Amino acid sequence: MKFNEMCERVGAKILSELGTGQQADATHDPIELQKRSIMGYEPEVALMKKRIADIIAQDGMEADIPPWYSSAEDAVFHENWGLAGMSEWFAPKYADSSSAKIIGERVYFLDGGAMKLMPQRIPAERREQLVRALLLRTPEERLDRDRHEVYMSDGTRVTIFRGRLAKRGLDAIVFRRYIIPDLSFEGQAERKTIPECAVPLFEQMAACGYNVVFCGSVRSAKTTFLSTWQRYEDPALEGVMVETDPEIPIHQLMPDSPVIQLIADGESLANISKSLMRSDADYFILAEARDGVALDTAVRLARKGTRRMKMTFHTRDPKAFARDAAVEIVRAKGGDIGETTLMVAGGFDYVFHFSNIRKEGVKKLSAIYEMGVSESGGVCMHEICRYNRRADAWKWTYHIGQDKRDIGMEEDADAFTAFELSLKSLHNRARLS
Repeated sequence: MKFNEMCERVGAKILSELGTGQQADATHDPIELQKRSIMGYEPEVALMKKRIADIIAQDGMEADIPPWYSSAEDAVFHENWGLAGMSEWFAPKYADSSSAKIIGERVYFLDGGAMKLMPQRIPAERREQLVRALLLRTPEERLDRDRHEVYMSDGTRVTIFRGRLAKRGLDAIVFRRYIIPDLSFEGQAERKTIPECAVPLFEQMAACGYNVVFCGSVRSAKTTFLSTWQRYEDPALEGVMVETDPEIPIHQLMPDSPVIQLIADGESLANISKSLMRSDADYFILAEARDGVALDTAVRLARKGTRRMKMTFHTRDPKAFARDAAVEIVRAKGGDIGETTLMVAGGFDYVFHFSNIRKEGVKKLSAIYEMGVSESGGVCMHEICRYNRRADAWKWTYHIGQDKRDIGMEEDADAFTAFELSLKSLHNRARLS
């Protein structure tokens, strides 16, 4: 028997059960069972696979199963009702893959830092069925739209481009999920994202309560490093995290900490920004500042004296962060770019820049800048760390401005003293080498 014949025969058998009202088990209505299994609810998926396995065994069916499926019942379920060839991405083998794509009939998984073309194909009719299944959980998403953004039961974000937004026959479905790695500075050092010798320094900086920005290109480890930094936050402090997409599971990273997690962007963020200003939270996290409204909110919070702020920002030039952020703020809220640039520079203390070295499949801390406003009224960017790719080593420069010294001593004098000693030690080590 051919595999597609097996899928058709099992599908026909289950459809006949739906038509006669026959129950697949004693406690579940077959129509509701099928609907919930299509939506990806695990208990119903398990029941559907059990029913498929029973049918295959009762009818003595045998066929060659495509290698990207784990069993005959798994294969038949996903071909008929589930994720088709995309189901392999959800198997343990690709548990560390954060992204996958369907472009036309082709399937790609992020593997080893690069998108890998997979052997399975998903034809147009099956992709349309997959889109309908993905949209079942969000009935407000109309099928006639050209773009959809939905979330699966495990939190995976799915973005769909079709219709007028996609070339004919090249509709696209993008899957993104947040992978929770070993969120420790030691774990980052093992992956060679940061130097092992600097682990104590980062722990001390986190304790000093500085306002920090993690910037870089897409998939450069910005969000991972923010999450790692957050793990070293005082668990007793009250925090508020604002995300445009629910990517960082703070409730899992810090299950006992009083951190409010909000989903807001654009107009919705503008509507709650005043409430955030009046909040008595000890710190704020803006998981990704994408527009002027988010950046304006962050700067206003920082300027009112909030410490321990954390934010990510897309940029290729970290030295231009203050001005780039000011341009976005002025576009959204108005004002003078020069004055706004100084407000940004005065609101944050350190800018960390990360790079994704695709050819090597690694992420690297590229540079760290101490940011502030000079006595003459200009933006100061002191480079205290720089990665040398040719030597595969980091160079450190000792510099701590008076304002950073005051913040550190006020927040945690012992941690600041240790931070200063660590930075001096790294600087001296770099000079000797």
